[in-house]
Amino acid sequence: MIRALWTAATGMEAKQISLDVIANNLANMSTTGFKKSRPEFQDLMYQILKKPGTDTSTGSQLAVGIEVGMGTKLGAIQKFYTQGDYVQTGNKFDWSIEGEGFFQLDNDGRTVYSRAGNFKVNKDGVLCNAEGLRLMPEISIPADTIDFTIDSGGTWTATDATGTSLASGRIEIAKFVNPAGLTSIGRNLFDATQGSGDATTGNPGTTGYGTISQHYLEMSNVNAIDEMVNMIELLRAYELNSKAIQSADQMLQTVSNLKR
Repeated sequence: MIRALWTAATGMEAKQISLDVIANNLANMSTTGFKKSRPEFQDLMYQILKKPGTDTSTGSQLAVGIEVGMGTKLGAIQKFYTQGDYVQTGNKFDWSIEGEGFFQLDNDGRTVYSRAGNFKVNKDGVLCNAEGLRLMPEISIPADTIDFTIDSGGTWTATDATGTSLASGRIEIAKFVNPAGLTSIGRNLFDATQGSGDATTGNPGTTGYGTISQHYLEMSNVNAIDEMVNMIELLRAYELNSKAIQSADQMLQTVSNLKR
């Protein structure tokens, strides 16, 4: 009976973690470039009372054994990098990546990565994100710039009022062998880890790299209906685990009342 109490408790704790993940997904439904997560669980160790294949007193062997599970634990929280919906903004510094790849940003000398392409021009005329992290390779916008364009291949051009080119260049984006191994550091940013592998960079539109769409932003890939269904499912599972604890408690109470 005591074992059932603790086993059901691990189930309730697992569902609490699931709710935390769902709540974070729903909270970021409007976050540019956000990627949803899903918790993945593992069963715990088993108490083996009889091992399969054990010899019996009759000389035969047990076809199946007796193994009592001890509950569940969190194994991983998987992040999904499926594309979110695209929203047209009309802003010339709003870009989205259609396909694989991440924008590269300079975070105090360390490169971090993002799918959010809502860039701004800082006081030095350099493109940066909302946190002031500069886009890499750096894009410097001349003061006389009237129009700015970037094509699907990442080639950008800044022109003046007469249409004369003032500056131009081409950006690079990064990709990873295992993007699920990236670590989220907040502010729409990801950092490389040993699990993700090192970044490989290339120009948009080349083999294996996505293309750039100007005047568009990639929104969150969270599906509200899926999250609500998952929430209903976990609430019912949470309730069932609580019922298991109540049942075990009632059985213990019955045992404690045997001497009365």
